[in-house]
Amino acid sequence: MKGLFKTEVGKKEILSLYDQKLNELNIEFECLDIDTSFGRTNVITTGVSTNPPIILIHGSNGCAPIALDTYPALRKNFKVYAVDVLAQPNRSAETRMSMKDDSYGRWMNEIITALKINNVTLAGFSLGGLIILKTLEFSESKIKEVYLAAPAYIVNGNPLKTLFKIFIPMKRFMKTEKAKYVEKFLAELFTERDEFAIKYLSKVFVHFKMDFTPVPVISEVAAKSIKTPITLFAAQNDTIFPGAKMIKRARKIFPSLKSVLMFENSKHVQNKAQNELIESAILQQ
Repeated sequence: MKGLFKTEVGKKEILSLYDQKLNELNIEFECLDIDTSFGRTNVITTGVSTNPPIILIHGSNGCAPIALDTYPALRKNFKVYAVDVLAQPNRSAETRMSMKDDSYGRWMNEIITALKINNVTLAGFSLGGLIILKTLEFSESKIKEVYLAAPAYIVNGNPLKTLFKIFIPMKRFMKTEKAKYVEKFLAELFTERDEFAIKYLSKVFVHFKMDFTPVPVISEVAAKSIKTPITLFAAQNDTIFPGAKMIKRARKIFPSLKSVLMFENSKHVQNKAQNELIESAILQQ
């Protein structure tokens, strides 16, 4: 199968930014190379090994260093494992998995088994939320609790709004590489300006084959089978996964829904203050 990076030069530029973000964290870390049936998975771990384990799962077109940067305080109380999701612009294998079957859930459970951890907390943003819910569907025996920030897989937004406000600016940037289009894309998704995201996604949009598969939603039957406590953070101004719609459906379908918080002034990607509230909720478990 052909790789997802379009050129070696483009791959080098993206991974250089990956390394830059990781080094800027200024933390002690170790990179673990985990073999799974879906491909080699890179996991960055930090924190004291005797602390309880937490796995962080980033969103689409992201990477583990971004997840570590989003929730930096967690390493004080947890042994943190930040996973590079497969088929994303990072250091894991370029194997594309289906969002419609149990692949993501099987993959994450293989990682948990390989890490030899139990009673693990999972925290994920956007696509990371879908992966967590898929993990619980497949097997929740080793999971203690989960935290979902603006997760995929519960509801979807208006497809026309998504097309005009997000997809078209992205495509125009891919065609022209004019900064105004990536700025427009990011202004729709990010609550506050993120300079690293601008640099990183500008490279990803041009040099990486992204997945434009429609995001499915979890069935009511599958949701009702989940026993693990779920804490949900929704964003009121989220074009992709609207917060009010998400909370309404989550309350209906998840019997294990423990807590819900609506960020009233948040777009899809939370700002620093909102991410600190998510951290605080996790640290207080």
